[in-house]
Amino acid sequence: MDDLAREAGITVRTVRFYRERGLLGPPRREGRIAWYDDRHLARLRTIAALLERGHTLNGIADLAATFEAAQAPDGFASALGLTEPPTEETPVRLSPEELADHFEGEVTPENLAAALDLGYLAVDGNDLVHISRRLLDASAALVREGVPLAAVLAAAAEVRAHATALADLFTTTLQTHTPHPDPTTLRPLAQSVVAAELSMALDRRLPPPPQPHD
Repeated sequence: MDDLAREAGITVRTVRFYRERGLLGPPRREGRIAWYDDRHLARLRTIAALLERGHTLNGIADLAATFEAAQAPDGFASALGLTEPPTEETPVRLSPEELADHFEGEVTPENLAAALDLGYLAVDGNDLVHISRRLLDASAALVREGVPLAAVLAAAAEVRAHATALADLFTTTLQTHTPHPDPTTLRPLAQSVVAAELSMALDRRLPPPPQPHD
């Protein structure tokens, strides 16, 4: 414990306090010797980083509980099926503190659980994996615009349902009228139609941009 505290730049008393609060897992014991490893050090550094970002110890404890539940064999991570990511999406590996940087003040246990349940996030060891760089960047941009992350995730669940219905529509249409549908043809055509229709729908809903004055 002395070595761990020194490496983490904190006191032994603080390490004991984190152990008592359930923020730090137990060491591996050999007789009367307690061995701490890199995972314990990573957890202490994550706690320090989250505290610097304004999270409370109670909030960090809740996040840790959600994170560890997702790591369980029957937790969220095993059900996400992210071993083969979508062909056009790039997964992003994030530490907990990097995720906090993307959504400062919005990474609550409820939002973390919702993102895991939705399939946006999966747990891989001590890291998180976001399923899509584009979705991560868009979600973070919406939060910066003032949209609460909880609202972004709720909207994402609705978008997922509509996107699935659109994919079903295009695949059914192609399979009905084409004996041997080519996925490489379907994907860009479907994306073009959806992008154009969404663009026109936004034109009908959003106010026009301000015109420059002479």
